[in-house]
Amino acid sequence: MSNAATHHLIARLVPEGARVLDLGCGDGALLELLRRERGCSGYGIEIDDANVLACVGRGVDVIQLNLDEGLAMFDDASFDVVLQIDTLQHLRNAEVMLRETARVGRLGIVAFPNFAHWPNRLSVARGRMPVTRRLPYQWYDTPNIRVGTFKDFEVLARKNHLRVLDAFGLQDGRPVRWLPNARAGTAVFKFERA
Repeated sequence: MSNAATHHLIARLVPEGARVLDLGCGDGALLELLRRERGCSGYGIEIDDANVLACVGRGVDVIQLNLDEGLAMFDDASFDVVLQIDTLQHLRNAEVMLRETARVGRLGIVAFPNFAHWPNRLSVARGRMPVTRRLPYQWYDTPNIRVGTFKDFEVLARKNHLRVLDAFGLQDGRPVRWLPNARAGTAVFKFERA
């Protein structure tokens, strides 16, 4: 989810001047955008060497860390916002990291591929795992270790005492608020501790 339109939509969820922690920040493009257009500060967490170098090249402060090791280095409410954009589906400890997101940040924003999007459903109905622009890998070479849906995240948020402040889907860089579980390739949630 690296296109500019999507980054701008996510950026609008972040309050101006916020202190941000971006988990799995990739090349730092979103943090750079937040710094430039929203006056935000903060850090990215990234494991990939090439992405860490790209962050440094953008002037983004980055910490090289495996998120499966947790966020013990950060105190409660250390950040105004913690982002997990296309990160949750790669983590072995997704639920723990979601709770850590709510602990470390006053607000959390997650975005992940919505497996219930109608083309994915159609693919599964035909007996095959989906391969789409949003899920471009074959079942045997995907970096995603789990799949989830818009509705699944609503249940997980309730289970972990998270109050959803905003929820919508994204499709082709545009928000989808009507039937996002079926009509959007990406699920987006903004939440806080209840």
